[in-house]
Amino acid sequence: MPQRFAAIWFRHLLTDWVVKERPELEGVEFVLAAPERGRLVVKAISPKAAASGIATGMVLADARALIPALEVIDYKTVKIEELLNELAESCIRYTPVVAVDLPEGLILDITGCAHLWGGERAYFKDMTERMRNAGYDISIAIADTIGTAWAVSRFGNEKRIIPPSRLLEALLPFPPAALRLEPLIIERMHKLGFYQIKNFIHMPRSVLRRRFGQQLLERIDQALGHAIELIQPVKPVVPYQERLPCMEPIVTATGIQIALQKLLEMLCSRFVKEEKGLRTAIFKGYRVDGKVEQIDIVTNRASHHIAHLFRLFELKIATIEPDLGIELFVLEAPVVEDVDPVQESIWHFTGNNDNVHLMELLDRLAGRTGIQAIHRYLPDEHYWPERSVKIADSLLEKPQTSWRVDRPRPVHLLENPLIIRVAAPIPDYAPMLFKYKGKVYNIKRSDGPERIEREWWLEQGLHRDYFCLEDEDGARYWVFRLGYNGDNNSNWFIHGFFA
Repeated sequence: MPQRFAAIWFRHLLTDWVVKERPELEGVEFVLAAPERGRLVVKAISPKAAASGIATGMVLADARALIPALEVIDYKTVKIEELLNELAESCIRYTPVVAVDLPEGLILDITGCAHLWGGERAYFKDMTERMRNAGYDISIAIADTIGTAWAVSRFGNEKRIIPPSRLLEALLPFPPAALRLEPLIIERMHKLGFYQIKNFIHMPRSVLRRRFGQQLLERIDQALGHAIELIQPVKPVVPYQERLPCMEPIVTATGIQIALQKLLEMLCSRFVKEEKGLRTAIFKGYRVDGKVEQIDIVTNRASHHIAHLFRLFELKIATIEPDLGIELFVLEAPVVEDVDPVQESIWHFTGNNDNVHLMELLDRLAGRTGIQAIHRYLPDEHYWPERSVKIADSLLEKPQTSWRVDRPRPVHLLENPLIIRVAAPIPDYAPMLFKYKGKVYNIKRSDGPERIEREWWLEQGLHRDYFCLEDEDGARYWVFRLGYNGDNNSNWFIHGFFA
């Protein structure tokens, strides 16, 4: 597929922005001026001031001689790069690759995007209308190269969409400035009578290099597609992304669901071919008013199972506010992993699919509570209770040892044991009652003690004598006495709860 680029030139970028901020200046003669070598110089002019003979670079005193009532605004209050970055982000609805072209333009890599709008003419029309409705006077051109698109946007008259492989024909009538040359080179060319590109484009390259330097040849090669020219997008491009523009703005949940289903089918078809699956995905809706609505999901294992991924998103669709309507949907997968074909085939297996149900359950829980609320625990090779359990890194991690089943262990182990007060008939016996968080628990049954020595190779300290206690309501607790009875450090603690 041949590359295609769009160049957007903002004819009056700064003054258009000023009018957006101050609508009362619409149709008023005004300029933006800044100090330069001890005097104020005009840096930007409104269309009406330009019609009266004001030009950029003019000394402000001379401009006021032409228009005594000229409104003057401080040029320093306008941050051009920030303004262009903001405009570039608004154009991401048309392509993920948008770059700022200082001082007054944008460059869009639109390769493979225009067909989503029904072709380049509809694409061109939509961009033009949107920018003009936003208050900017613009000129847009589309061509195979950045250089030609840039030239046509600044110097073209009627034909703004250059057909593939017609670059030279489009460039011939333009002045040398259309090649983005340094002012000194342009001045030298004018002195020699080269007022159009056709006057020198067919001259020997050695002659052009000797007279005008290497930059001229580089710009010609870039404009004609003989040299690669790269742009720096304002946002990194997500490799796995699908886009779906809408003929009419979508305002209903049903419409949003249909768009999501379509995008999932498009994205997952790529994953199937490449044996990959997503771990995180972001569904974005670009609204008519310029705002972006988005929801995201996280999976415990890479997957390209459309139905499952749709159910995860479906939980959050109600949070999307379409307002006046969404005109573009985008689905991104910023985190992607390889998928084992055997592993992914379990989604369609008709036999024992407990693994499938477990994965669906975990993903749906993560969608409701957040992935950080879900943990998987494995046994660890330690006697000390706090160290005998560890958090698994993933669902695929295998335990290195078995769970201990010869002695009772609580299903809920406190991270840190909490001190309690007990009453025991004989000091070495199990408690008859204990007080925990202000409540007294009367003990009906008990079992123990089980002595667990501290792992001396890791730390020094007293042993613990554990008891399993059952109260009058049938609830069971795991408590211990630290050290020997009668020691100064002898205290009772609660450490866990049984099911």
